[in-house]
Amino acid sequence: MEVITTHQMTDFDGLAAMVAASKLYPGARMVLPGKAAPGVETFLALHKDALGIEEARGLKLEGVRRLILVDTRNVRRLGPLAKLLDSPGLEIHIYDHHPAAEGDVKGSKEVVAMVGAATTLLVEEIEKKKVPLSPFEATVLLLGIYEDTGSLLFPCTTTRDLRAVTFLLEKGGNLGIVANFLGRPLTEEQKRLFKALLLNAERHSINGLKVLLSKAKVGEFIEGLALLTHRLAEIERPDVAFVIVEMEDRVYVVGRAASPEIDVGEVLRSLGGGGHAQAASAAIKGADLEEIKLRLLAWLNQQLRPPLTVGEIMTSPVKTVTPETSVTEAGQIMLRYGHSGLPVVEGGKLVGIISRRDVEKAKLSGLGHAPVKGYMSRQVVTVSPQVPVREAQALLVQHDIGRLPVVEGDRLVGIVSRTDILKTLHRNFRPAFSYLFLPLSPLGQRWDARTVLRKHLPPAVLGFLEEAGRLAERMGMEIYLIGESVRDLLLGRERPVYHLAADGEVEKLYEELGKSAQAKDGRICLENFCFHLRQLKPSFLEYDATGNPLPNSLLRQELYQQDFTIDALAIALTPHRFGVLVDFFGGQNDLKNGLLRVLHSYSFRENSLRIVRILRLAAELNFLIERETARFLREALQEGKLEQVPGEKLWEEIKLGLEGPNVPLFLSRLAETGVWSRLFPGLDYGRASSLAVTLEREWRGSQSSKKWFYLLLAFCYLAGEERAAEFCRRYAIEAELADKIKAFLKNPSGDFLGQEDSYWLKRLLGLTS
Repeated sequence: MEVITTHQMTDFDGLAAMVAASKLYPGARMVLPGKAAPGVETFLALHKDALGIEEARGLKLEGVRRLILVDTRNVRRLGPLAKLLDSPGLEIHIYDHHPAAEGDVKGSKEVVAMVGAATTLLVEEIEKKKVPLSPFEATVLLLGIYEDTGSLLFPCTTTRDLRAVTFLLEKGGNLGIVANFLGRPLTEEQKRLFKALLLNAERHSINGLKVLLSKAKVGEFIEGLALLTHRLAEIERPDVAFVIVEMEDRVYVVGRAASPEIDVGEVLRSLGGGGHAQAASAAIKGADLEEIKLRLLAWLNQQLRPPLTVGEIMTSPVKTVTPETSVTEAGQIMLRYGHSGLPVVEGGKLVGIISRRDVEKAKLSGLGHAPVKGYMSRQVVTVSPQVPVREAQALLVQHDIGRLPVVEGDRLVGIVSRTDILKTLHRNFRPAFSYLFLPLSPLGQRWDARTVLRKHLPPAVLGFLEEAGRLAERMGMEIYLIGESVRDLLLGRERPVYHLAADGEVEKLYEELGKSAQAKDGRICLENFCFHLRQLKPSFLEYDATGNPLPNSLLRQELYQQDFTIDALAIALTPHRFGVLVDFFGGQNDLKNGLLRVLHSYSFRENSLRIVRILRLAAELNFLIERETARFLREALQEGKLEQVPGEKLWEEIKLGLEGPNVPLFLSRLAETGVWSRLFPGLDYGRASSLAVTLEREWRGSQSSKKWFYLLLAFCYLAGEERAAEFCRRYAIEAELADKIKAFLKNPSGDFLGQEDSYWLKRLLGLTS
């Protein structure tokens, strides 16, 4: 004989789990170990025969060979059926959702998981084994899940419970019946008990957590203590609530936790009960109400850890701007670093806060150039590092703001945002903003930049850079070769201009360097090499967790503004560090691996021209676009970011692509990503690409520097006069070039052009005809 049973004072989850087990163990007898909860008793008064439920009284235990326990492993809750555990050769199968406790029954088969209801575990088995269910049976199982999960609202509810509910509804489960049995108003007895609990409620503060304790004594057992505890917690909103009620010969304790700092299951296991971190219960026979309350308080005072505070989750150092920072620049910093607002600091004092909404409002009025002091909020809501996170959360909601500066006295020490709060509430929460760069490992192989400089620069130019480093050091500055200049040097590519940057006043340095080279218009040239010198300037200040301003990493700020990680590189030139390659963002690895990667997820929003630029570089360098970078590129396209780029800037980037070493690959990258149809609507990619492939082959060995011009004329010829005119308007093509395009379309022979142009245009006409 096989017996299915559950715990005494059987609730709907215990009953439903028994019914579900009977589907998995056909022929097994469902036996109640003792009295059921009154609501279940009411249900069984109508449905007992239909379900085939038996009582333990009169059951002969000798012939039981297998015991199936559901919704419990606690031997003390099995009543008279506990005697079965002494039967020799008894096989035990267990389905339970409560945490393990000392003295638990052990089974040869145990299906145990921290889900909202034990019934869920059995429903999963039923679905897996494709066991048929009637609508009535599905409804009974729904009762079990809905009761133990508080109609899927209790914190213990999991996605597995939701999937089980979906399955049961598909099998015809009736939520109307569920609502009828679970959604009934409180009985008169429950109302009296609830009133007593409200009147007897004690409020304690333990380690910064709000604890609610309430006790009451009634003569007969009253069902629904878990529901009453839930309602009491809804009214009082404590971090943890315990209800202690003496009924008949036992003291019943129900705990509910709203804070991750406390595990009520662990608390009540100390009283012989059990449950989950957020919902648990215990029943202690012959105990004293006051004694149980004192034991609970003692445990909480000894074991309760302080709540999570703002100081533990805040962002520090915190980026700040001054009142004179322009609105546009503040907006760029927010976008670049994924912030929704920035504190405004003047003379070391917090004087306001500027939000993304403030920035958008100013831009809509055409006042992006205005200082933030005209748009910032001066009534700043702040918190201290010691404030519990839940209080910071309440302040954000109350004031409908996205961030709270964290201050100690009058010192700014950090900032806490909605995102910081959400990370504490939701495990594995992924904010919209993320960094994509992978900093170089300390053990990673690094380029020897000194060797690279010697290999690719003439001795006179190398000497010039060494002299620049010596002069900068004498003036108390650091000077670097930065950005694309470093990238191209490492790749052995020539470029027309190299960029230098120093962290001090560069006018005197420029003047001194101009004595040994030709200096004009901010450039210094010698031996066909030109250098552009500029000053590194901070876009923001940072304050650490002690409220002190950090020494500004001007170079890091500068490199973080670059388009891609392979551009975010610098080579130090001062004598004590000459040739040291500075790589904050893993650009060396991406260069070696042939990858193009943006530095953060908002990169294409910050500068949408990067959409075309990355495709151009991918063709020029024959690099791949990193997977996440490609995803953010597609998202930017879908958001219409490319259409927001001024036409003349787009044309500059397109022109560079048409001048590049591999035009067919550039056009292919445009087509693969869907950019082609946005740049050249109505122009057939197949014909344009075939033309580019043929011309690329013929141009090899040619000295012509006008590839872009011939391709542009060819594209306009393929598109027709109307689309060509629209192209010129959209990209603000200069008048002289637009006139040439117009003349060519009217007279394709090209006789009005020079000899070289006429030759290539005739080749184009031959290829396009």
